[in-house]
Amino acid sequence: MTIKYVSTRGNAPTLSFEDAVLAGLASDGGLYVPESIPAFTMAEIAGMQAMSYPELAFTIISRFTEGSIEPEALERMIADAYATFRHDAVAPLKQLDVHTFLLELFHGPTLAFKDFALQFLGRLLDHILTKRGQKAVIVGATSGDTGSAAISGCSGRDNIEIFILHPQGRVSEVQRRQMTSVLDKNVHNIALKGTFDDCQDMVKTLFSDHDFRDKYKLTAVNSINWARIMAQVVYYFYAALALGAPAKRISFSVPTGNFGDIYAGVIAGRLGLPIDQLIIATNRNDILTRCLNTGTYGMEGVTASLSPSMDIQISSNFERLLFDLYGRDGKQINDMMTRFRSEKKLTLTPGVWEKLKGQFAASAISDEDTKATIASIYQSTGELLDPHSAVGVAAGHRARRDTGTPLVVLATAHPAKFPDAVKAACHIHPPLPEHMKDLFERQERFDVLDNDVDTMKRYISERV
Repeated sequence: MTIKYVSTRGNAPTLSFEDAVLAGLASDGGLYVPESIPAFTMAEIAGMQAMSYPELAFTIISRFTEGSIEPEALERMIADAYATFRHDAVAPLKQLDVHTFLLELFHGPTLAFKDFALQFLGRLLDHILTKRGQKAVIVGATSGDTGSAAISGCSGRDNIEIFILHPQGRVSEVQRRQMTSVLDKNVHNIALKGTFDDCQDMVKTLFSDHDFRDKYKLTAVNSINWARIMAQVVYYFYAALALGAPAKRISFSVPTGNFGDIYAGVIAGRLGLPIDQLIIATNRNDILTRCLNTGTYGMEGVTASLSPSMDIQISSNFERLLFDLYGRDGKQINDMMTRFRSEKKLTLTPGVWEKLKGQFAASAISDEDTKATIASIYQSTGELLDPHSAVGVAAGHRARRDTGTPLVVLATAHPAKFPDAVKAACHIHPPLPEHMKDLFERQERFDVLDNDVDTMKRYISERV
């Protein structure tokens, strides 16, 4: 069955998988989602238990690419993508206590969970563009990890120019250097004067200018691109199967900023995976926790924290969830998001708020509690957590409703990416892995730009 892709705002063309990947953001400002979700039976899920990570990825991803990507090509791209990971299991589980497990998602080339989607997406884009004889310009915003993972997946590819915006001075030095020390001629790093939300808003503004977008064939690699969500669904299945699914229900605690990673969990559930709880773990920038608690999704400004990749107030992928919660009514979502843009808040209808509370739990974790969690986990298990993973552990322990149900915390980054926060918590300076030992000696290249759309357009046009 060939699946088509529709916009959450209802005013963009329905696209094939390949066209939705190349488009990234829909022409009406919405996000592409599958027209339908092809669920697995319990017997089919049980049959996945002995699969390797690449085999499982092919089984799940092919449900969304059927009729667009040839199976042999998809299998090859998946194998190549996960061959870059430095652990044979790709996404190993570690046990923290009787019922709490850490899903280590940082064994890819850039030490963060974004590698799972972006090692695959870089190869997928290259495949589609080569098949069509086209070139594309990737424009992405990063709060720290997406940028380096996207650059790692796309650097040196002849059909792609990649422009990555990060908020100046608001990513860790390791995160910045992972991006700016890649000197391939198709890689362009920009330190934008502003916050991550400013970076994300700049990308959306560029995509909303249809003349500019079409002229330069802009493509998104942020989690607004459906292929990112699709690839991240796989590790929910991988972890759950290892812990006894589908016979056993599993809960997940997910460090959450842009809502893409936890929305992949929503899709896993719709594909048939038995999930007990999805826990939204946020830091002091807690728009999602507040929304769950109050029914109002409202911006309050971004405050810097120990977990900078979650310092976000506009969670782009939340729109995908709203689309589902409001019965896939694109016009209503378009009206809501237009109102949110001007008023900086929207209030859910009572019925939708109840559905949201039924689907998720949430907890906001302070910097002090983040440090305390890093210290206590190190003392009790010897495991070093990065601050984002620590937020996931703390929120999971607070918000889980059944302590006997296995809880999987998504460990989204290697502790060496945030050495200052880890050292402040437990007096241990986590070393970089061997392949990154020379990171602080590598040459950097990036440009600092004002938060001005005309400046950004000029910068891109001069380099393409």
